[in-house]
Amino acid sequence: MDLSIIIVNYNTKALTTQTVKSVIDSTSGIDYEIIVVDNSSKTNEYFDMEDKCVKILSGVENKGFGHACNIGANIAIGRYILFLNSDVIMKRNTLKCSVEYMDKHGDIGCLGIKTFLKDGSFDHGCKRGFPTPFNSLCYVLKLDRLFPKVKKFGGYTLNYLSKDETNEVDSVSGAFMLIPKRVIGKVGLFDESIFMYGEDIDLCYRIKRAGFKVVYYADVSMTHLKGQSGLHTKSPLVIKHFHDGIKRFYDMYYRDKHNAAVTFLMHSAINIRYVIALAASKIRG
Repeated sequence: MDLSIIIVNYNTKALTTQTVKSVIDSTSGIDYEIIVVDNSSKTNEYFDMEDKCVKILSGVENKGFGHACNIGANIAIGRYILFLNSDVIMKRNTLKCSVEYMDKHGDIGCLGIKTFLKDGSFDHGCKRGFPTPFNSLCYVLKLDRLFPKVKKFGGYTLNYLSKDETNEVDSVSGAFMLIPKRVIGKVGLFDESIFMYGEDIDLCYRIKRAGFKVVYYADVSMTHLKGQSGLHTKSPLVIKHFHDGIKRFYDMYYRDKHNAAVTFLMHSAINIRYVIALAASKIRG
């Protein structure tokens, strides 16, 4: 089989159904299976669908996004594994073209694609650099926006790379991560100690460290209904998980490379952003 598509459902039955149908309606010319891992806690949000290409793993204890993805990946039989959010709309032939591109480029360990938001704007999260201390500083100070043509300042957002050109990047979004099964065999799956947010950057980091490329593929696209899968982005719990993920990524891969002062500043900056984001969510709420 060419492709195994892993989708996590968490109390988003309507969205997940829409995503699965968009995959089926837009995909032909490749053999694929869809594995829906049901993390739902509400009876009326359990996923169900009768289709020969859809497998449903129900009754899964919710231990985070990465944990659920790993359960699905462990029974996948495809040459490639696609981790796909439950709140996306696939465009015609996107998956077929992505698989064909991967077949032609054996040095790619992870592929992300051009992604648009519901309003038609570009989702910058689909191509990113790693949040090194310097990249993070430039991002927090908005130097990438003030000096968009200065490559050094755009190390995290990669805004100097055209969204219409395929490029090697550091990280792609967990909403669409296409990975050869043989690469997963070498680097492993998602880090289950990360409940949600940051697990995609962590996996991309390990893939690159193993000598494979992470690529943003601009010739195909999808729409991401961002913030609608799982918990809402204004939720205090989501905000906490997001900032905890950033802090954990820094501690795992950069802490030992910098002195205590840099670590103190990084942790302080993350904590301050957490407080600001939490306050903003309460105001909006």
